[in-house]
Amino acid sequence: MRRGELLRELEQSGLPERLTPVYGKDAPGAAYRLRELVLEYGGTFPCGDEAETLLFSTPGRTELGGNHTDHQHGHGLAASVDLDTIACVVPNGSRTIRIKSRHHRMAEVDLGDLSIRKEETGNSVSLVRGVAARLTQLGYPVGGFDAYTTTRVLRGSGLSSSAAFEVLAATIMNQLFCGGALTPTDLAKVGQYAENVYFGKPCGLMDQLSCATGGVIAIDFRNPEDPRLRQVQVDLESFGHALCIIDTRASHADLTADYAAITREMREVAACFGREVLGDVSFDRFRENLAAVRATCGDRAALRAYHFFRDDRRVLQQCDALERGDFDEFLHLVRQSGRSSFMYLQNVSNYRESRSQPVAFLLALAEDLLDGRGACRVHGGGFAGTIQAFVPLDMLPGFVSGMEAVAGQGACHVLSFRSAGSVPLVC
Repeated sequence: MRRGELLRELEQSGLPERLTPVYGKDAPGAAYRLRELVLEYGGTFPCGDEAETLLFSTPGRTELGGNHTDHQHGHGLAASVDLDTIACVVPNGSRTIRIKSRHHRMAEVDLGDLSIRKEETGNSVSLVRGVAARLTQLGYPVGGFDAYTTTRVLRGSGLSSSAAFEVLAATIMNQLFCGGALTPTDLAKVGQYAENVYFGKPCGLMDQLSCATGGVIAIDFRNPEDPRLRQVQVDLESFGHALCIIDTRASHADLTADYAAITREMREVAACFGREVLGDVSFDRFRENLAAVRATCGDRAALRAYHFFRDDRRVLQQCDALERGDFDEFLHLVRQSGRSSFMYLQNVSNYRESRSQPVAFLLALAEDLLDGRGACRVHGGGFAGTIQAFVPLDMLPGFVSGMEAVAGQGACHVLSFRSAGSVPLVC
């Protein structure tokens, strides 16, 4: 749609036929955000009203079960949420991709050089370069475009802001240069490649799959090249609960080594059995050889393996509980997962700085406020970021105010699940 027409439609009608399927009752607010986005694009990339303009949206995600199980070819349970990253895009007919995110420096990639650059490790430009490189390897004629993005996905929060960004980049390129041929799973794998190889973070595939697919999904990663997905219908309101994500406001900076250590140590345990990942090792064999595992890999690695085996099985139990409508059992399993992450996986604190343990502290506060009801756990990768809580609706106002009295105003976010994954809104 031409830029001038798009601005008029967003202001006058709000494009309900395009936005309501994605945003539901929040479509009018989304139209306002998107009009603001198009105007901000023009402030960075001056263009006329005749410019063909595209709009895209990619949600963040919340992990419901399976903490650090995906990269070991286990099971995961996750959902996309109603916080998203949006992009205004105009093809530029060049061999350069330029993506400007609000409050961040321009990410500029020359498509003539898609080699890995060490100086870009850990920066968003590496994700753009990695996505373009992977699509080029797959035989797609990637070209240049200009994009401006804004996001409501909390950065460093466990809601997968990086996965949302890389899947968004893949969705844009899929629409512009691949004829829309890539499936949500394809988009997720392209994003994971960019994060693993170019960004330098050895993540699994669960975050990207959730951002790309939408809804609540159970994932079997036994064959990571062809993960098996199934939708799980969950209506939190009908169960009388709300989902809260509480931001610790602690930085994820300098924590990549902590995340990488989890993957490395789990793989070290798997290597004791001649395997690459724990998903290919039976729990019985692990338990029969605990002494050898401890001697070879150390206690922390053995404990992290314990967590994997237990949390992997717990995902299947969570899915079963949700599908038969037993939300109390689901909450019991959430609490078990949280304790396992704290005690065995050990991703609630990095234990280097005793004065700063925000995840552990907010978990203690959440448990106190819930007073035996609901459930809470560490969320996502851990160490910093956020915690997750399922809060009874009658307790929600007091829970939010109690958390924010300590964590700060605006730290507690009440989220909803989103059925749409990464999509073009206007193309």
